Amino acid sequence: MKLNLENPIIVFDLEATGLSLVSDRIVEISIIKIFPNGDEEFKTRRINPEIPIPEEATKIHGITDEDVKDCPKFREIAKSLALFIEGCDLAGYNVFKFDIPLLGEEFLRAGLNVNLHNRKVVDVQNIFHNMEQRTLVAAYKFYCNRTLENAHNAEADTKATYEVLQSQLDRYPELQNNVKFLSEFSVNTRNFDYAARIIADKDDEPVFNFGKYKGRKVREIFAIEPTYYSWIMNGEFTLDTKRVLSEIRSSMVEYL
Repeated sequence: MKLNLENPIIVFDLEATGLSLVSDRIVEISIIKIFPNGDEEFKTRRINPEIPIPEEATKIHGITDEDVKDCPKFREIAKSLALFIEGCDLAGYNVFKFDIPLLGEEFLRAGLNVNLHNRKVVDVQNIFHNMEQRTLVAAYKFYCNRTLENAHNAEADTKATYEVLQSQLDRYPELQNNVKFLSEFSVNTRNFDYAARIIADKDDEPVFNFGKYKGRKVREIFAIEPTYYSWIMNGEFTLDTKRVLSEIRSSMVEYL
């Protein structure tokens, strides 16, 4: 079933040097841009991460330092990539927990504040887990009756994810064919930052989602313990988390 779209949607996958949003970098990005009229545009690009690719990562995606030594750095393609995805909703496999946070962090490192928080997000993995509880390889076999060759290759994973999403719409009549529904069905946590360190409570107030103040309102903690803000800003947190907390702190006129 073809997607029913109001906005263009980006189905994408990243390969990286590792799983840390703070210290790891993108080495490959693959994108299918689907337009409301059904047209599709496909792009894949390898990226020089400017740090060594660990052997453990190479074993997963097959990309070596030699493969990317002459490729552009992310900061060199950041503006053109931002323009390419501007105004688009987002989709992918486990995209909400990893790909979107890492992409957002790379944009910030490149000096671009590209807001991915205001996009509707469809996480195909969450739809799959809600319905069947499987991996991407099993999902591709289950929904498309095909074997996924070259798993953990960004291009292969991106194409498989898009095909799985279309097949999910065919299989489950309860899934409405619009991105707003699919986004709400597959991504049910409202985060203020990509890494989900700051989430919304029932009153839509930002609360900490980690550490000794987990579940406590951010503004309340900053008012009674200002040094906690300094500790975070000097700690191993993503640039995006620090940006969000800085904006919250700047809005605390009523607490000062």
